[in-house]
Amino acid sequence: MKDLETVENILTERLRMSMVTPRWVPKTPSAFGNCQGGWPIIAWRYFVEHGICSGGAYGDKNTCKPYEFAPCGHHKNQTYYHECKGRTEPPKCQRKCQDGYPVSYEDDKTYGWTAYFLRSVSAIQRDIMKNGPVVAAFMAYEDFLQYKSGIYKHTAGAEVGGHVVKIIGWGTENDVPYWIMANSWNTDWGEDGFFRMIRGVDECLIEDYVVAGLV
Repeated sequence: MKDLETVENILTERLRMSMVTPRWVPKTPSAFGNCQGGWPIIAWRYFVEHGICSGGAYGDKNTCKPYEFAPCGHHKNQTYYHECKGRTEPPKCQRKCQDGYPVSYEDDKTYGWTAYFLRSVSAIQRDIMKNGPVVAAFMAYEDFLQYKSGIYKHTAGAEVGGHVVKIIGWGTENDVPYWIMANSWNTDWGEDGFFRMIRGVDECLIEDYVVAGLV
């Protein structure tokens, strides 16, 4: 479910508001697929058509639907949290806010205005400069799981499946262009939770499926 959680995190940055709930979109329509192949554009369109209520970190009491699962470590990097134990099934959809929250579910919702694809490197860059981070889906390989630092380029290992991250910027190091991206595997993975990937060559299909939206 991390794939579609990325969409909600980006909505937060674009809205400059309390975080929209990181659970409601992935767990509602089965078409989203959760971590079994969710599509970020569908999450954005759901936000536009149906709206999403506010959310926050696990245990937060100041939003409608905070994150419902306690933190755990990903991919053997349990520096701060205990190891994740298997796969957790999404809870049942309930169209109501947590007990004690003073606003109704419907009144708490925020709606998006539009959702769209970004079809080129320059279009991605323009949208980031104008509106903030964007959502990118790519094919992850075994060597990505072992990433520590530097500019990632796939060199070894089999496919492990699709993954979704947010692109927050770009740069160049030693004449090598790269994207700056935020992952969802805690801050003890990669470069404090971030990583860089070579830019402009559609590495691991990173530039093939990039979506964003407006409020």
